[in-house]
Amino acid sequence: MAYGIFRLKVEDYARWKADWDSSIGFRKIGGQSGFHIFHKTDDPNDIFLLIEWDTINRMKEFMESPELHEALRRSGVKELAERHYLELVEKGAV
Repeated sequence: MAYGIFRLKVEDYARWKADWDSSIGFRKIGGQSGFHIFHKTDDPNDIFLLIEWDTINRMKEFMESPELHEALRRSGVKELAERHYLELVEKGAV
């Protein structure tokens, strides 16, 4: 399992979220298997995504695809401010 943490700055969260929800098939084909959405408490248009992928390589290919960049533009993403590609080392509970 691979993970990505991405920070997006969007024009309008509701507009972005509607597009996100409608793109589940596109994201699933790209290898995405799960996600968490966060936003800053003082700015709902500053979004952080924790996304699960099947492999790091498929995640990187998806993130570089022209189709994704068109979808980001269409959904009102002003900036893809950060990208972090991660491999899970350990998972625990307390």
